[in-house]
Amino acid sequence: MAITQTPNGVANGAPVLASAQPAELDASKVTVTLAKELKPVPPAADLKFGQVMTDHMMVVSYDPVNGWSTPEIKPYGPLALDPASSCFQYATNVFEGMKAYLDPNGKPRLFRPNKNMARMAMSAGRVALPPFDTNELLKLIKRLVAIEQRWIPTQKGHSLYIRPTIIGTRSSLGVAASDSAVLYVICSPTGPYFRTGARPISLLAVGETVRAWPGGTGGYKLALNYAPTFKPQQYAAKLGYDQCLWLLGEKITEAGAMNFFVVVRRDDGDLDVYTPPLDGTILPGVTRDSILALASAHPSRMVLPNLPPSVRLHASERELTMSELSAWAQEGRLLEAFGVGTAVVVAAIGRIGYEGKDVVLPTHEGGLGPVGRALYERITEIQDGKFDWEDWSVVCE
Repeated sequence: MAITQTPNGVANGAPVLASAQPAELDASKVTVTLAKELKPVPPAADLKFGQVMTDHMMVVSYDPVNGWSTPEIKPYGPLALDPASSCFQYATNVFEGMKAYLDPNGKPRLFRPNKNMARMAMSAGRVALPPFDTNELLKLIKRLVAIEQRWIPTQKGHSLYIRPTIIGTRSSLGVAASDSAVLYVICSPTGPYFRTGARPISLLAVGETVRAWPGGTGGYKLALNYAPTFKPQQYAAKLGYDQCLWLLGEKITEAGAMNFFVVVRRDDGDLDVYTPPLDGTILPGVTRDSILALASAHPSRMVLPNLPPSVRLHASERELTMSELSAWAQEGRLLEAFGVGTAVVVAAIGRIGYEGKDVVLPTHEGGLGPVGRALYERITEIQDGKFDWEDWSVVCE
């Protein structure tokens, strides 16, 4: 029998009850349970990336009937998950990398956090995880950072690393999207990612195994993109290289887990700052986007630190190949190469192994060349709240 809806909310003479909608993520409902005993904060000199966690974490869960639960900020500890959870069986895991800094007034700040939130939502959508309100998640992150403020190191090159993560928790071995999830945020104080000091890192160009391919998931921050890189990385380390330079054919994609940049001298003396384009195989890094914007702004909109206005930069995205890098190096035009990312900020590259030979970059005092150093100094000044630029630095209030 057909059921018709009438304007007064009565169907076939009986009241119609509106079906309950799954709850949206709501930061205003967060409950906070503080740890009774706080951990000692290690000296900054002892910090290694990702090895020490702070006192608290944020956790919220989703189920298809009730939607998002009440968010909790509570003492850091294990999660209880069903062994059949989708995250274990089918790698429905998404994460982000962010950092918090203390500004000169002692206030914690985040760097372009809306970019991270947008990318996290995009990545979660790619593996069909439940959607969430990124504005509400950012409010929860700010609240957590404010609580963990004592963990933010003040030394240059140090910060509080923030790892928002969403995992599928549908407890079934059926091959299907996860309609349940846990979203959590943990924090870790950190120093420099590479503990090589001023020594630039070395890369082994790898094409036999690939990190990403057209139409795949390389442009999303999914856990499944990282595990297949570990074995080639071990091989590179055995040959004396710090990281892999990922190739697709001869085309360069990423350097380790970083976006890749080179500085090439033009015939007219100006400098090109190149990075591979976002073709679906490359993660759209927040630092990558920032480096392109800052390089493009010099010297017309602002002058980068210790880089004369007479040095003109032309930042652009274009395909890069190992043949080109080798030719530019032989011609003396390849001036710098560096990797960028949230964890490393800007890391100098000193040599690239390719087909049994090394492409060797010019050496510079302190590791980074003048362009890489200028970009590093400017971006860290913005992150630390010492240089105001386009509202990139956001106070946690």
